[in-house]
Amino acid sequence: MALGPRLDLRQSQSLVMTPQLQQAIKLLAASNLEIETFIAEALEANPLLDTGGPAEPGAEPERIEIAPPPGEDAPADQLMLAGGGEGDAPLDLSSVDRDWDTGDGDARGARDAEWGAATTSGADLADMPDWEQLRAAEVTLAEHLEAQVGALTSDPRTAFIARHIIGLLDDAGYLSATIEEVAEDLGVELFEAEAGLTLVQSLDPSGVGARSLAECIAIQAREADRYDPCMAALISNLDLVARGEIERLKRLCRVDDEDFTDMLRELRSYNPRPGLAFMPSDSSTVVPDILVSANTAGGWDIALNEETLPKLIVNRGYFLELNAGASSKESQGWLKEKLADAHWLIRALDQRQKTILKTAAEIVKQQDGFFRRGVSELRPLTLREVAEQIGMHESTVSRVTSNKYLACARGTFELKYFFTSGVASADGEGASSAAIKARIKALIDAETAKNILSDQQLAEMLQKEGFDLARRTVAKYREAIGLGSSAERRRAKKLASVS
Repeated sequence: MALGPRLDLRQSQSLVMTPQLQQAIKLLAASNLEIETFIAEALEANPLLDTGGPAEPGAEPERIEIAPPPGEDAPADQLMLAGGGEGDAPLDLSSVDRDWDTGDGDARGARDAEWGAATTSGADLADMPDWEQLRAAEVTLAEHLEAQVGALTSDPRTAFIARHIIGLLDDAGYLSATIEEVAEDLGVELFEAEAGLTLVQSLDPSGVGARSLAECIAIQAREADRYDPCMAALISNLDLVARGEIERLKRLCRVDDEDFTDMLRELRSYNPRPGLAFMPSDSSTVVPDILVSANTAGGWDIALNEETLPKLIVNRGYFLELNAGASSKESQGWLKEKLADAHWLIRALDQRQKTILKTAAEIVKQQDGFFRRGVSELRPLTLREVAEQIGMHESTVSRVTSNKYLACARGTFELKYFFTSGVASADGEGASSAAIKARIKALIDAETAKNILSDQQLAEMLQKEGFDLARRTVAKYREAIGLGSSAERRRAKKLASVS
């Protein structure tokens, strides 16, 4: 066979995603707020697009009505009012809820890393700060501190130095610069800079202005009148606390087991990052995409939240005006392209709304028990089941349920929340893992310090309720919702009763 260049003609078929199809897929997966941003950009790029303004007064948004299931005679609102227990609160059981701190992860884990507390996460319930301290601050840390300076000193020079130091504090309330650098920057004597720092360290919250963790804890101990020689020795050896060298610490502090336990409990009550209480909250309000409400017939009304979706129309008057002035083929071609883009975008958004509404209606239909009686009635559901019922591909349902939220009488939930795995139950239908987790949490919440349930006992109680669960499965679900073992919970409840 001779080797050489030659020219061949071949014909083949392939599926190609056009740019418009790719854009439609992105629109389907986007949330209402992202769609709002996209529409704003489209209005700037296409002069033929215009907003139709808000909905007409009294106009009904596009909605789907679901009739009550057979045998349901009571209206849905009455059934929801009759629901109780763990089903009334939206629970995010897809991740471990241990974020006790102001944005830096597990507070106890952070304190254990900094202080070296050699205890488990199950024993820190008594040491958690008040939830009111974790809400978004109305004033910044600097504003809070500067407001106190004038009341504590009449010396304008010391007040000026203190305010300068306040401006150097980081978000946690620590001073990263040395006192020598402060004196050099302001051109003052070292003792004057130290006086300004002493003033800052006397402000609320206790511990601000510290240059190290040990100094921060020492300030708070002095404020609590607990800074005796034993506590000073413990604070000076926080590295030993981190390594868990308890016996060595007791010898250095010259205390017995009871006193050392009391000192360690006192140490853990201090805040290693006092400034974070004044950090602004980065949590944003979730805007629901779908609204579900009970109707008088006992079923459900499902509608899209159109408050965040402006209505798009083609500005016909402006198109006719531009078309009359378009004399060249280029301008006419550009105008036709913009008109086609406008029509396509309107159709794509309309198809997106219908797809979301259709998917949400099937989810509500499948999870009817949840909307009526709570999370205990949440049944196992997969994307494939919904896709088969509505006649769409599984990937389409996955995109529809991404970044979308549903608001109902029980709260606001991400659509992904309603898709959970299942375990076998006595009725043969199966129970959702979210419902099992909620039931485990309810059983553990009802414990007393003298009656702590082991994983085996929890498994036996759930089996009596019709859930076929092994002890290891119960332990896995318990850990997934952030609850400690029976030994950890027993220590935590005893510690709470002592304190």
